[in-house]
Amino acid sequence: MAMAGVVADALGPDVRDEFQMVPEVERVIAPGALDEAATALRASSANGLSVLVWGGGTHQGIGYPVAADVVLVTTRLDRIVDWQPDDLTVVVEAGIRVADLESALAERGQSAVLPELPGDATVGGVIATGMSGWRRLRYGPTRDRMLEVVLVTGDGRVVTGGGRVVKNVTGYDIPRLATGSLGAVGLIGKVCLKLWPLPSHSGTIPVDDAAAARRTAYRPLAVIETEIGSNVYLAGTEAEVVGQAADLGSTPVPGLRWPEPLDGAWALSMRVPAAIVGDAVAKLRRVLPACRFQAAHGVGEVRIGVDTASVNEVAELRTWAEDRAGAVTVDRRPHGTDVDIDPWGAPPPALQIQRRIKAAFDPAGALNPGRSAGRL
Repeated sequence: MAMAGVVADALGPDVRDEFQMVPEVERVIAPGALDEAATALRASSANGLSVLVWGGGTHQGIGYPVAADVVLVTTRLDRIVDWQPDDLTVVVEAGIRVADLESALAERGQSAVLPELPGDATVGGVIATGMSGWRRLRYGPTRDRMLEVVLVTGDGRVVTGGGRVVKNVTGYDIPRLATGSLGAVGLIGKVCLKLWPLPSHSGTIPVDDAAAARRTAYRPLAVIETEIGSNVYLAGTEAEVVGQAADLGSTPVPGLRWPEPLDGAWALSMRVPAAIVGDAVAKLRRVLPACRFQAAHGVGEVRIGVDTASVNEVAELRTWAEDRAGAVTVDRRPHGTDVDIDPWGAPPPALQIQRRIKAAFDPAGALNPGRSAGRL
């Protein structure tokens, strides 16, 4: 049934012809300003419409599917609002592509240290899914660089949290609340990010034993083990990179040769305590010997891609990880099949608190309903 005219007008123009990759819904909108997004969400909430937020589309497989009436595409919210190179901060609209932001920052020798091979991912999408890049080992996760966020709540309020300073502990930590929220607490409209200078030299160091290299290397960017080998990633002066490579018994390959994103019908993410990444890799090799994987030593994340897997095999990995205070999430599953598996596993212990927070920010449950763990 077609939407009433007054509701359709409040939502904004239907732009489905421009964004044909999104699911079939009653209306596809792409606001070009935060006040337009606020008006659309206010109308959706008041009229019982559910809204799926869509950035670059690269993370839409994460979580439960959303039965949406409206898809809100964020890619027209793509401006660099305020860049202060001397203060190492940048304010951007959340629909900007990560690749475009990093390209602009690199012109002044800076980086927001977001995922290194983002494809079409947007800044808002990376924050909403809680994604961090490989350099997390040295620089910390994405949430640590979130200084300020402007959210549009499910009922159309515009809320600002944090501040545009590197040291800021005032008020509620809304930036961290938004990070990894999958849009449950609001549309991420604008963010202020802390920046880092790009190093003068970098190198990729092949090693035989990732765990041993992690113990030897001094402040590496990353130590990554894959099914075909392991590398240590270093940055600093040329002498530092060459010297550390010698300590590791290897010769550096110039530049940072990051592993390509994993393909396969299944994409899993295993998170375990950092000290047992080696054990997690050994378990993975036994359960899914044909998989491709990327294990971040010192961080505790193992990314997995495989063409064929059973629900029982995924459950075995999940049970093993959860018994060790970890988790396994299903980030992609085969298309065109009825795969009956919970994408999240055991619900978080603070689920009831999360429900109350969701109700405060999105009283009608309009935004990405049911997508998060516990069908939040």
